[in-house]
Amino acid sequence: MIGLAEFQISTLLSAASSRQSYSRHFEQTTFKDEKRILMNPSVSQLIAGIGAGPKKLREDSPVTCLITDSRRVVPGALFFAISGLRTDGNLFVEEAVDRGAVAIITEEDLGIHFPIDYVKVPDVRKALAMVSRQFYEAPDDKLSLTGITGTNGKTTVSMLTQHLIGGQDQVGLLGTIRYDLGKRTLPSFRTTPESVDIFALLSQMVENHCTEAVMEVSSHGIDQKRTYGVDFDVAAFLNLTQDHIDYHKSMEAYYEVKKRLFTGETGRCPQKAVINVDCAYGRRLVSELPEGVELTTFGIEADAAVVRADEVALFADRTEFRLTWPEGETQVVSPLLGRYNVSNLLAALAIARAKGHSIASVLERLVTFPGVPGRMERVDEGQAFNVLVDYAHTDDALVHACAMLREITPGRLIVVFGCGGDRDRTKRAPMLRAALDGADEVFVTSDNPRTESIDQIFADIRGAEGSGDAHYVNDRKHAISLALDSAGPEDCVLIAGKGHEAYQEFDGTVIPFDDRHIARDLIRLKNIS
Repeated sequence: MIGLAEFQISTLLSAASSRQSYSRHFEQTTFKDEKRILMNPSVSQLIAGIGAGPKKLREDSPVTCLITDSRRVVPGALFFAISGLRTDGNLFVEEAVDRGAVAIITEEDLGIHFPIDYVKVPDVRKALAMVSRQFYEAPDDKLSLTGITGTNGKTTVSMLTQHLIGGQDQVGLLGTIRYDLGKRTLPSFRTTPESVDIFALLSQMVENHCTEAVMEVSSHGIDQKRTYGVDFDVAAFLNLTQDHIDYHKSMEAYYEVKKRLFTGETGRCPQKAVINVDCAYGRRLVSELPEGVELTTFGIEADAAVVRADEVALFADRTEFRLTWPEGETQVVSPLLGRYNVSNLLAALAIARAKGHSIASVLERLVTFPGVPGRMERVDEGQAFNVLVDYAHTDDALVHACAMLREITPGRLIVVFGCGGDRDRTKRAPMLRAALDGADEVFVTSDNPRTESIDQIFADIRGAEGSGDAHYVNDRKHAISLALDSAGPEDCVLIAGKGHEAYQEFDGTVIPFDDRHIARDLIRLKNIS
């Protein structure tokens, strides 16, 4: 997996091409072109207003780039010494100096004898966000920007919203699967990138003539101030179910982090909020919104919802429902399967309406929506049963996925799933219960074990009381193969947990592994044999 700094240098350096400040050229240049250097802002210009203590800069040099990884520092870089979960950037300030950094931004006192300028700040992550926004000339002010948060559905809603309001050539996207920048697309590094990367990417969208952008906002991204200072016109709340409790420690803390996106605690308050009132946390958020935030609600059979779906009918190849909103109503035939995808579509339509688009007009684009990779993605090689790959990796997502497939599957439902290593252990047993309650047969297997023993993961999945009702298969490919062998005509196999991911992580090693390709190859082989 590519690291943050590698991602930032190798793919984002062109983002400031108008200043030529972020490019590989700086790794070789001797900086003889003084005129070009002077086009870059100085350290004092960038740190103005970030809450730094009094500091007299000896050099006040022009800044060519903003760097958070000392290994990627180049001459002219402003280095931010971030204390992370795994390491402390302050341990590498000397390396940054040796590589040519012009100044260090840190929360530490480096002393009067430190060889280059440094600026002590109360919060280096907040400082990084504020400096990045200024360095890239506030690109969020030039875009109508939507932030979408929630435990489940962020990717589907963000990509669906992008498609409905203009498509990826006109509407930028930062999400779990990819970053669309108008004229180019990059593979995603993380759902919500670091703040410097966010502003660099938004800057590229502006340069590529995007006028709107959609962004997935994770709870980690909010809590780690990656979205600090980003000016969202619209913020959308989809749902909140158990996930990331290893990080947030409780559901209440998890909710409070999500709420920051809507209350101005991330530095700016959105102009408009779109909230799911089918979710109890969504209803609570409605009551806690600050004054002045314009609200649009959505829900299924929720009388109070501004955008509402009724008379939902689920089929194996489509979903139908009656859509009602203040300006009208219509019958909708959606290519997205399942009740929870009705909620996702409502969210996208509510966002479009909040952004000033006509729901009637954007609905015309729904029929051409290509779907979301790894979200209820069908694998069809002519087999007599249905095979679907989905990203469902929480117990709530599994409950909804199984419930949806039960309604459209005449035969048996077979589920393959696993739980990631080095992640929230408390959700493992509930995921098994969700699978056992929802399916006829369950195969438990690996899903990015990372540094954790698969036996420990299986023990946690079984829970304190244990369960003999599932098959435990260490090798994921073997588990998928056994599930396919077990399926008969009119059955359905759901391969859950990884969705679009094309890799497996084992003890620091990343190997290629794509559930969709594996299932397709196995079906072909079994048909041949």
